Amino acid sequence: MKIIFALIRLPMFELLFSHIQEKVSLTAADKDAIPHFFSPKKLKKRQYLLQEGDVCKHLAFVSKGLLRTYNIDGKGAEHVNLFGWEGWWISDFNSFLSAEPAVFNIEAIEDCEVLLISLADYDALTLAIPVMDRYFRILYQNSLVTKERRLMSSITHTAEEKYLELIESNSKITARIPQNLIASYLGIAPETLSRIKKNLAFRK
Repeated sequence: MKIIFALIRLPMFELLFSHIQEKVSLTAADKDAIPHFFSPKKLKKRQYLLQEGDVCKHLAFVSKGLLRTYNIDGKGAEHVNLFGWEGWWISDFNSFLSAEPAVFNIEAIEDCEVLLISLADYDALTLAIPVMDRYFRILYQNSLVTKERRLMSSITHTAEEKYLELIESNSKITARIPQNLIASYLGIAPETLSRIKKNLAFRK
């Protein structure tokens, strides 16, 4: 039954296979085995995948839709940390590894479909298919580089430069994200972002 289930669900895994094969090679046997380690889940818009204070029990691969991770400061203000769309992994990784309470909320901005893997299945997957250990290592390295670049951008770039950098790297995705969430991600007020967009439009 498990094999039949995996085959029925296989179309949901095509994007995952494509993403993995951008970094490492998969055999036909690997593709047959990988679905056994994941559980599919659908989320409605504004539904939480994770809430702050809970333990993060899964890594999530986004096969459809758009999510955000954010936290809330002592004054009640939201701070967006990350957007995750098709082909992205999303999680509170420290909570996932340590079983400590999560410091982030993960919420669906759109209706979503995700593939979830638990820590036990993650360990089993990397043992059963060693190339997946290399794949995840590459992801972690890329994530560290991205975080370093974002930190430097927050220190050295103006608000307009940060916005331009975002739309240059994610031109399509910004059309799907509400302006107030983009402003939160950039660390600026929505009014500032609105003024930047008007200035850029005027220059054209």
